[in-house]
Amino acid sequence: MAPMITSAANPRYKLARALLTRRGRQKHHRLLLEGPRLIEDSISAGFPPALVLFAEEAASVLAPVLAMAAAAGAEVLSLKGELWAELCQTTTPQGVVAVAPWPEIAPGQEGWSLIVDGVQDPGNLGTLLRSAAAAGLDQVILLPGVTDPWAPKVLRAGMGAHFRVAIRMARDLAQVEAWIGPAQRLLATAAAPTLYTEVDWTQPSALVIGSEAEGPRLTASWSGLRAIAIPMARGMESLNAAVAGSIILFEAQRQRRARFSS
Repeated sequence: MAPMITSAANPRYKLARALLTRRGRQKHHRLLLEGPRLIEDSISAGFPPALVLFAEEAASVLAPVLAMAAAAGAEVLSLKGELWAELCQTTTPQGVVAVAPWPEIAPGQEGWSLIVDGVQDPGNLGTLLRSAAAAGLDQVILLPGVTDPWAPKVLRAGMGAHFRVAIRMARDLAQVEAWIGPAQRLLATAAAPTLYTEVDWTQPSALVIGSEAEGPRLTASWSGLRAIAIPMARGMESLNAAVAGSIILFEAQRQRRARFSS
C-alpha cells in the first residue's frame, strides 16, 4: 500500500497546489497533470513525472497508470479524500494528478510554424497545440498576451501535445522574425481574397491565428503579412479560432505530404 498524505502542510502536497498557478509553475518549472491520459502521455513522450498523487478509493481503477509511473521512477503517494477539493479543477476528478517536468523540446527544421496572437481561451489554445502536434509543425510561437499554455485547462485540451511540439514564448515580433526566418507570413481571417487552399504550403510558412473576437494584436501591422480565408456558406461570418487554425494546418500537411512523399 502506498504511503498517504493526510495534511495540507505536507511539502509534496504544497508543491502540487503551487502548480495550479502560473507563478508557481514558473517558479518550480514544473507542471501539474490531472488524469491518467496526460500522465501516460508525459511518460511515453519521455517526460515522466517525479511525483504522483492519487485517491485511495480509486487505487484499483488507477493501478495501470500508477504502476507505469512507478516504473518510470515517480514517487507514488495516496491522498486523503478532503485534500482533493483544493487540488483538482475538473468537474469530475479522475483521482490522480502528477508533478511533471516542464518539457523542453527543440524546434524542427522544416520551416513550418504556427504563431498564436491574442488567443485567450484555454480550450482554443489547447486545441491549436493539439492540431499543431498532429500536423507535425516545427514550433508553436506564442506572443505576449496569449493565455498561459501550461495552465491545467490548456494541458487537458492539448491532450499530450505539450510533450510533442516545441512551444516558444516570444518577447516581441523581432524575436518571432528571428525564429521563422524567411518563411511566408499568412494570417487566417474571415474575409480575404486568397483562399487557404490557394497557398503553396510546401515552402517555409508561418500561419498566424488571432482571437476570434478581436483578431491578431501584435501581428496586425506586420510587414509582409498575407491574409487568407476559409470559404463558408452564406450566413456564417467566421469559425472558432481553433477550428479555423486546424483546418488550415491540415491542408498544409496534405500539400507537404503529397510533395515530399512522392
